[in-house]
Amino acid sequence: MQHTNHHAGPSLPIVCGTGTALPPHRYGQQELATVARQLLPGIATEPEVLERFFRRVGVEQRYLSLPAEQYSKLSGWQTRNEAWLQTALPLAEHALTKALEDAGANIEDVGAIFSTTITGLAVPSLEARLMNRLAFRPTTKRVPLFGLGCLAGAAGVARAADYLRAYPDELAILLSVELCSLTVQRGDSSVANLISTGLFGDGAAAVVLAGANHPLAKSHEGQRVLDSMAHFFPNTERAMGWDFTDDGFKIVLGPEVPHIAREGLPVLVDGLLERNGLTRDDVRAWVVHPGGPAVMQATCDGLGLPREALANTRRSLAQVGNLSSASVLFLLDDFRKFVRPAAKSYGMMIAMGPAFSAEAVLLQW
Repeated sequence: MQHTNHHAGPSLPIVCGTGTALPPHRYGQQELATVARQLLPGIATEPEVLERFFRRVGVEQRYLSLPAEQYSKLSGWQTRNEAWLQTALPLAEHALTKALEDAGANIEDVGAIFSTTITGLAVPSLEARLMNRLAFRPTTKRVPLFGLGCLAGAAGVARAADYLRAYPDELAILLSVELCSLTVQRGDSSVANLISTGLFGDGAAAVVLAGANHPLAKSHEGQRVLDSMAHFFPNTERAMGWDFTDDGFKIVLGPEVPHIAREGLPVLVDGLLERNGLTRDDVRAWVVHPGGPAVMQATCDGLGLPREALANTRRSLAQVGNLSSASVLFLLDDFRKFVRPAAKSYGMMIAMGPAFSAEAVLLQW
């Protein structure tokens, strides 16, 4: 079939660098099941249930911001947020520096930095604090994003690409830092908190994008950001999100998420592909956020994908857990550096998050 790009022309931004960072405290999933029994006294009377769940979620190991024994000392929002900020800044700096090195870019050339997190709060925000640690130009524009949750990895790439279509001579960075372990609620024995404790890990990722007129866009064989599309599902506020309590971030996670993914993602993906003259058969790389086993299966069912289409997503979940907004950026880094789809082939980046919402980004290798 003839492919007609919705954003055809010289204005396409390109992904020219990616970088990731993990905290130093690595634990196997069985070790974390033991830690969870100590942190969640409400389920300690049924340890076999917890351990069975931890075995079934597809996670083999995760990286935590703090040594495991320190989590029992976390109490109250202030203590948790201070721990978050202490870990977040060095991780952010590490991921950002690696992404710039991967791109061969100078930090002084960055025109805008988009940052996202859903696991802590800071004012000034993370990217502002980084500007006091790294040699950003004082004229660098800052766009902190909060509240998008897991969705923000894909949405952040899309928003940075939108910015570069308006400013094609510039570089932009997306930075994600998610320290999910610091949000675990010790007094919450709900299924949602159990899922959160078993699935989520900590990490940071950064993406460098170049506008079409920037020298890096002309010298790199990176991924062109062809187009993106968002989809909002009405009246789904309690499907996913946070309740804010005196103890910090309390997870909201409804059982309807897999159903929404199964029914809603085809509408989003097919809509984006259709306006670019493509079909699902044209997509060779599925860069899909690992929401968990049920969500991944629902995604395959809804989009008619074979299980192996999300093999890289499952591998990422096993190696680092669900990293919220950073997960899909870890996957993008894997696809760029290790998987390496064929030149000119198409990729689809997908993530979902609170509201309930989803976003898809069409890429071309």
